[in-house]
Amino acid sequence: MKKSDIVFTVGLDENHIPEEITWRAEDTGDQGGSDAVMLAIWDSMRKEALRIDLWTKHMDTHDMKLFVFQSMMTMADSFARATGEDEMAKEMREFGMHFGEKMDLIKQNG
Repeated sequence: MKKSDIVFTVGLDENHIPEEITWRAEDTGDQGGSDAVMLAIWDSMRKEALRIDLWTKHMDTHDMKLFVFQSMMTMADSFARATGEDEMAKEMREFGMHFGEKMDLIKQNG
């Protein structure tokens, strides 16, 4: 079996607060920096989702709202692709749009 690593490195300040997050995909050579990461992992033995949420002290509130909004919208796309549940994915997107409107990230309808 071929293996491919995706590596996240978190630089911490003296108080152990993330200052920088970098990542690299060894198989493709892609790499970059980020101010936030949300990683969801499925534990099939325990049938539960595990999460790693990290953000640097440089991540501002507006960008965090935008990051969560965009993550919700792409989660709906992933859900539809993985399950074929297009109607429920549509409802997820509708909630995402509601969130985006309430957070003043997108213009409200009407």
